[in-house]
Amino acid sequence: MDLVIGTLVLRPYVFVFLALFLVAGSVDVGWRRTLVFGAAVWPVAWLAEFASTRVGFPFGLYHYTGLTHGRELHIGNVPFMDSLSFTFLAYASFCLARAALAGRRLPPWAPALVTGLLMTALDVVIDPLAVRGDRWFLGRIFYYPDGGVYFGVPLSNFAGWALVGATSVGLYLAIVGGVSAGRVWPGVALYYVVLGFNLAVTAWIREWALLALGGLLHAVIVVTIRLTRQTPGKVPGRERPGVQRV
Repeated sequence: MDLVIGTLVLRPYVFVFLALFLVAGSVDVGWRRTLVFGAAVWPVAWLAEFASTRVGFPFGLYHYTGLTHGRELHIGNVPFMDSLSFTFLAYASFCLARAALAGRRLPPWAPALVTGLLMTALDVVIDPLAVRGDRWFLGRIFYYPDGGVYFGVPLSNFAGWALVGATSVGLYLAIVGGVSAGRVWPGVALYYVVLGFNLAVTAWIREWALLALGGLLHAVIVVTIRLTRQTPGKVPGRERPGVQRV
């Protein structure tokens, strides 16, 4: 219990995002499916982090510093809050993917794949910022021994995020039987709240190049989604027969 309280004290923002995920998910797909979503994503994320710290797959080789051992909860050598973060990041990305793909005739794996790509777009800001955790309140909790070409992060990390996002959401969809209709906008809002938080901290530590690149990437994503959703002949609020909602 002391470690749980310590985790709450050290990482309050993680639990704020987690609470928003639980609320948004309950409004969207109901609390049962929200819990199933978390139960599908968290083990995949934890296993990916555990494996990466040992064999370098899928994120590339990195190590946790262990500086917070005894102060916050760890599962193995992985801080609980780190793998837990994937649940709300995956859910927010899943909602944005569903919003982007709504009204289209698509293969069943498409929402999971787009979710993985949108999660990776978030990590383009998140991971370089986390590597610089000693300059803000995260602290230096991990490091890549060989560094990386993108602000100290190896490109394998981003490939790993796409894989973990697509795999974990694909697992959730397999469990619940596919995408169902729901209210995606609270989850989309969560996506941009998380993005805004990370961009704000990036500005706070004055990493202007990272801020510019992250902001530009997500501006391109917003424009792309808006353009691709403006399909000719589509009546707002009305779907064509035979088209599955996502």
